[in-house]
Amino acid sequence: MARPRLSTSLDTIVVLTGAGISKESGIDTFRDKDGLWSKYDIEEVATIQAFQRNPQKVLDFYNERRASFRSANIRANAAHHALGRLEQEWPGEVIVVTQNIDLLHEEGGSRKVLHMHGQAGKIRCMHCDTIIDSEMELSPASVCANCQGKGGLRPHVVWFGEIPLHMDEIGEALDRCGLFMSIGTSGMVYPAAGFVQQVRIGGVGHTVELNMEPSDGHSLFAERHYGPASEVVPSYVEKILREGW
Repeated sequence: MARPRLSTSLDTIVVLTGAGISKESGIDTFRDKDGLWSKYDIEEVATIQAFQRNPQKVLDFYNERRASFRSANIRANAAHHALGRLEQEWPGEVIVVTQNIDLLHEEGGSRKVLHMHGQAGKIRCMHCDTIIDSEMELSPASVCANCQGKGGLRPHVVWFGEIPLHMDEIGEALDRCGLFMSIGTSGMVYPAAGFVQQVRIGGVGHTVELNMEPSDGHSLFAERHYGPASEVVPSYVEKILREGW
């Protein structure tokens, strides 16, 4: 069945992804009972205050985490590849908005990816605001290649209490999307948890949750499917490409 085309403004698909989509690739989630925040204190490793108190501890945490992404067994799974296929085959725009800092969406073939919480493979200087492509291990003694300042290099990630990245671009995409998909998210972290409400208020977009289990905001979605991301995402993408939503 050919997909009904209502108008070009509704051809945009926005996909929000969280840690759940990368779990099957071997990357720890944050809020599961055995997730990262059960092993580490957020206030000690993921705030600007923590960095100011003990930069070495914070940098060690992120050095280890970024290095783990480069492990040979960390690879894009079927869900990432399905979204890459969706972008390639869908006649309209497909935008992936991810809360993940890993690069598995890019490995899976997605090209329009907005990393709202930052991105592995990049570091940022707090002295000059330069963002640098680098996998270097950071320490308080690291020197910025741009301004030569010492002690200001940090991972290019958004810590708790900081404003997520790309919010204007994300907001514009949500306002015009015909389909909003939420994949692998807990529905507990704002502003991402509020995206479904923004689409509902606009009144034109269809909303779908694809998750291992119902999120905190599951009742806000018009359609819901539960199971491993590597199963439910490819299945739903196949449906979209075959018949729309």
